[in-house]
Amino acid sequence: MQNNLDSSGHPEDGVISFQAEMPASLQEAMKRFIECHPNWDQYRLVQAALAGFLVQNGIESREITRVYVGNMFRRESLLHGV
Repeated sequence: MQNNLDSSGHPEDGVISFQAEMPASLQEAMKRFIECHPNWDQYRLVQAALAGFLVQNGIESREITRVYVGNMFRRESLLHGV
């Protein structure tokens, strides 16, 4: 994992970046989903999936729930019926 740093070298609003290997079939499915739903991107999809998994598996955190709900129900999603 890697912390994103602002211009002063301090962590940027608690956001980190990470790399992960994934099966090609999962990456291809994600790519197809994003092509069909242009208001989603890989970052939003991964955040929603990870937060949703954690919430559904017992993590009780308002912050994590907020990330999940925020990604699932963004205003543009509601406007485009996605």
